[in-house]
Amino acid sequence: MVLNYIWIAFFLIAFVVGVLRLVINGDAGVFADMMNSTFDMAKQGFEISLGLCGVLSLWLGVMKIGEKGGLVQSLARGLSPVFSRLFPEIPKNHPVYGHMFMNIAANMLGLDNAATPLGLKAMKGLQEINAKKESASDAMIMFLVLNTSGLTLIPVGVMTYRFQCGAAQPTDIFIPILIATFFSTLAGVLVTCLYQKINIFNRVLLLTIGGASALVALLIWGFSQLTNEQMGMVGGTLANVVLFGIIILFIICAMRKRVNVYDAFIEGAKEGFKTSVSIIPYLIAILVGIGVFRASGAMDWLINGVRWLVEQLGFASDWVAALPTALMKPLSGSGARGMMVDAMTTYGADSFIGRLSCVFQGSTDTTFYILAVYFGSVGISKTRHAVQCGLLADLAGIIAAIGICYLFF
Repeated sequence: MVLNYIWIAFFLIAFVVGVLRLVINGDAGVFADMMNSTFDMAKQGFEISLGLCGVLSLWLGVMKIGEKGGLVQSLARGLSPVFSRLFPEIPKNHPVYGHMFMNIAANMLGLDNAATPLGLKAMKGLQEINAKKESASDAMIMFLVLNTSGLTLIPVGVMTYRFQCGAAQPTDIFIPILIATFFSTLAGVLVTCLYQKINIFNRVLLLTIGGASALVALLIWGFSQLTNEQMGMVGGTLANVVLFGIIILFIICAMRKRVNVYDAFIEGAKEGFKTSVSIIPYLIAILVGIGVFRASGAMDWLINGVRWLVEQLGFASDWVAALPTALMKPLSGSGARGMMVDAMTTYGADSFIGRLSCVFQGSTDTTFYILAVYFGSVGISKTRHAVQCGLLADLAGIIAAIGICYLFF
């Protein structure tokens, strides 16, 4: 229901802003831009879905090998003590725990192409145990928030863009992103626990959060001992080695159980093809709404309004120039990347605005895209508190990013 209101708001706000631009500025081309945007975004939504088809087929095929080899079930048993507290409605040792872990691990390593199909596989498993098929379950919402909060240990993509834009030290945003994304994820989990009345003072959860905090601190310390070149090389290599190692491990486990690996892969790949087709309408809907909102100039008006408000309150407003990246990120990953590159090109890759835009890009994820794709793949129409929790996690990440960048840069 919330997504329905947001989608309608995109169009209504865009229309009002378009009329005002036409009447006040005589901008006759604004509605042409908005209409062109609808066609462009519809085309882009289809192309994204088409591009996902191959990736989904690949990774759901790999996951099917892992299922038949028993490794996914082993992961589920190992994660059950922690996940059973965060996802109390999921049966103990259910295979979906393993799927969720694989998705979260891929996100943490910055492997977007692998994370999406793994997440869709997990969402399908959650839908199988969902009593109300049209309404998002608590477990689905918690899982979605873990994705939208964007916990990333190795932001390889952002560092690559900084290198391409001429940054003297492309990896200097690594630690700020790591800290900001940790706060975003922590806030998302805590807010969702409050919504779902989950006891956050449970001993297992407290130990897990404490352990995760210690691990993040250790990673920050470890990478801080490396040079910029070493940091980029180690981060990229680790991500690729872990990913390929998972594939090999799945195959070995399946061979030990005398599973026909090729047939298992084909079976999973067929599921991937069907899933990629099913998400097309949902993806086109959300991208068209975002495109119209942006083409109307409403995004620019919002940025200028925020700058005016910040200045009236007497606070420094130099960070507002990076805000387009933060506001675009929940709406569109490619749009946010464009905003980030534009900020680095305009202000300089090593400027405060350029660096802050990069931290914004790396500290949260595309909330509405993930919501549309993940829920759309299983036919969820009632999102309940998913949007609120996801956006609150994004807000925490934005606030943390601003504070951390003032501290570091």
